[in-house]
Amino acid sequence: MTLRLVLVIAGLTVREVARRRILWVLLLLSVASVLLVGWGVERLVSIAREQGVDEVQVRIGVSQVLIMIAFQFSFVLAMSAAFLAAPAIASDVETGTVLAMLARPMRRADLVVGRWLGLAVVVVAYAVLSGLMAIGAVGWISGHVPPSPLVAVAFLAFQSVAVLTLALAFGSRLPGIAAGAVTVVLFGLSWFAGVLGNIAVALGAAPLEGLGNVVRVLLPTDGIWRGVIYGLEPPMVLLAAVGGGRSVMEANPFFASAPPPLPFVIWSVIWVALVLGIAVRLFGRREL
Repeated sequence: MTLRLVLVIAGLTVREVARRRILWVLLLLSVASVLLVGWGVERLVSIAREQGVDEVQVRIGVSQVLIMIAFQFSFVLAMSAAFLAAPAIASDVETGTVLAMLARPMRRADLVVGRWLGLAVVVVAYAVLSGLMAIGAVGWISGHVPPSPLVAVAFLAFQSVAVLTLALAFGSRLPGIAAGAVTVVLFGLSWFAGVLGNIAVALGAAPLEGLGNVVRVLLPTDGIWRGVIYGLEPPMVLLAAVGGGRSVMEANPFFASAPPPLPFVIWSVIWVALVLGIAVRLFGRREL
């Protein structure tokens, strides 16, 4: 694999996304989403303060709204990453473009890694920009700033890269639409398995808890999502959980009493590298 060729393919991928006006669409969606979020939070805060609601309660309520916004955005981001990455290789094969590209001194691994790098730059930039804009808008309107906004945005971007990598691996063998659909379904199932695992912890159901842990190892997107929640969770909520009822709150899919453990984060990085390696391997064996 040649670094120069990988960077060339990555740059071409970014320009291709821009040429198809996908970047502009994502930017307009981000602005529209932030405006809608800002309007909703402003109405919520104004009505609550007019009714004499305590300021601490207002901020806790805003924090939960922000977590819900992040949850919805994580699904939008996952679908965007999946349907950007799934056809990245498949469309090149279907149109015959890959034959012209590989006729030059370029390996298949250069093409796969270059496509992945270019799309990862686009998706991460979209996640960071949209996430910071939403957090900034909520903070400006309500005065509530999450304890670790950069941590939350970093985990959100990391989750999108994990989904993108999985979609690219499927797309190296399957048609683009099929690869995207399978990736989105697996992403949803992973989140559902994580919710069941959290409920199992609260109820002491060890077998179900083990299932959730296994799924998080096989597809770590839900575990990464817990880092997003922790970065947005206000200290007041964590203190309330420690004071009592923590086991019940652990069943809440929008509560995280601790960030993802460092070994899990390291495994998630390794997982992305392994899946990318599988994508290279699968495409290397594909008949063109």
